[in-house]
Amino acid sequence: MLEIIDYLKARYLSEKAQGMVEYALIIAFVVAVATVALKASTSEGLGAAINSAFAKVTDKISKW
Repeated sequence: MLEIIDYLKARYLSEKAQGMVEYALIIAFVVAVATVALKASTSEGLGAAINSAFAKVTDKISKW
């Protein structure tokens, strides 16, 4: 019985750690994409479009 409990504990903890690593990799990917997009803000492209969208929203909020 103790062996089964130890097995389940080890399996659960390893799956939990694997999930944490997967989430960390996803967050790192999102940060990398955001960094590239924001660095492109000085030139034309995605960064400029994002800055334009935020400027429009800020303008509408300030008029409200």
